[in-house]
Amino acid sequence: MGVQPILATAATALMTCEPTDEELLRRSVGDPRTFTDLIDRHFDAIHRYVHRRAGADIAEELCAETFTIAFEQRAASLRRPAEVRPWLFGISTNLLRRHHRTESRRLRAYARSGVDQHIELDTSAAAARLDAATLGPQLARALGAMRRGERDALLLYALGDLGYEEIAEALDVPLGTVRTWLHRARAKATRSLETDRS
Repeated sequence: MGVQPILATAATALMTCEPTDEELLRRSVGDPRTFTDLIDRHFDAIHRYVHRRAGADIAEELCAETFTIAFEQRAASLRRPAEVRPWLFGISTNLLRRHHRTESRRLRAYARSGVDQHIELDTSAAAARLDAATLGPQLARALGAMRRGERDALLLYALGDLGYEEIAEALDVPLGTVRTWLHRARAKATRSLETDRS
């Protein structure tokens, strides 16, 4: 096989590779339209996270605000090495802090009623949801009683599906702090569930 076919194959492979988040972010500084690709990639995950924490009534607004802030800060974010996904979750978590009272009221209402109005029914996982529904009010009480950092770390882990390092990056805290917060949050949730069962 000659050099030309190898180069053509390599060029085709490079053109079909999807750019990374960091590449898209870097490109968006010169071509703002490129940022829409990042929105397309991460909108659903950020929206789900915000929706579960704050409810449908402000999820769209907070999600849009998350991407607006990210767009405005995209050039500055390139100065420090960071992954885009935790950065977006960090922005949305900071926005959620501003709406903390709304979240606290929702958790208290859920703890009282046992009905989470922000979860869509998935019939394929009905048994799992039934088990979770019986624990829901107790978990809501436990979440409501946690310190903000503990709750944010736990919800980024559980709802945002972020790893420890990503949570540390999203919340701009050391990795050891994330481990401590998650340990405390789990212990509080466990104690709350055990207290409610007895």
